[in-house]
Amino acid sequence: MPTLTIQRMRPDDAARTRAIRLRALEEAPDAFGTTLAEDLARPPDAWRTRLESADAATYVAVLDGLDIGMATGASYEWVEGSAGLFGMWVAPEARQIGAGGQLVDAVVAWARAAGFPRILLDVGDENPPAIALYASRGFEPTGVTSSLPPPRDHVTEHQRRLAL
Repeated sequence: MPTLTIQRMRPDDAARTRAIRLRALEEAPDAFGTTLAEDLARPPDAWRTRLESADAATYVAVLDGLDIGMATGASYEWVEGSAGLFGMWVAPEARQIGAGGQLVDAVVAWARAAGFPRILLDVGDENPPAIALYASRGFEPTGVTSSLPPPRDHVTEHQRRLAL
């Protein structure tokens, strides 16, 4: 039976966090706010600094010793007092085994423990599996829509909210 665990990344996990983020950007370039080129150019210290922040938490899903997914919780800067779920990704070969749900649950638990009244996320309109995952965890559409920055401005998203 495969063993799936969720681990919170610490500053010493910066290289590991970078590696899985780059893998996610290679596999799903239209699913994130940054591009592969932008994250490749980010200096190594920036990855460590991000993990040192007391206002954020990054989680990695590990299946039998291999990193197969990630998600980050941080302040949602566009809506004061809200947490955000960012950078959610699960490797194609590990989808449908519960890793996505466990990652979402970890970020929600972090936001709740940090005292946020709500958690927000943006999800691509053309990503039914992700929409279904978030709906299964109680996230509801807010009516707010947007698109990714150029050159991916053809990708439309909508915001979802979970009251905590």
